Amino acid sequence: MEGKTEDASSTAPKPLTPAQTRLLKRQQELDHWKRYSKQLRSRNLITGLTIGAFVLGLFSYTILSVRQERIMDEIDDEAKTFVMKGPRTGANS
Repeated sequence: MEGKTEDASSTAPKPLTPAQTRLLKRQQELDHWKRYSKQLRSRNLITGLTIGAFVLGLFSYTILSVRQERIMDEIDDEAKTFVMKGPRTGANS
């Protein structure tokens, strides 16, 4: 029986050194990043496309609103010249 207890105690795992513990933890972190990198990459792509679409929409809206202001300025100028000329009636045309 003494031989069996010695075998059991000799096969018991030895405590890890601090360097081995750090290495094991680093390997676990690498495995985690390998597993979730594809999911993270797709989330980043979706986020980037969403931000890009927002910026493009905001830029387009700004350009269109400025263009409408120019059109309104042209219409205002035409209205001013029309008022200056006066209304056309049968007597003064």
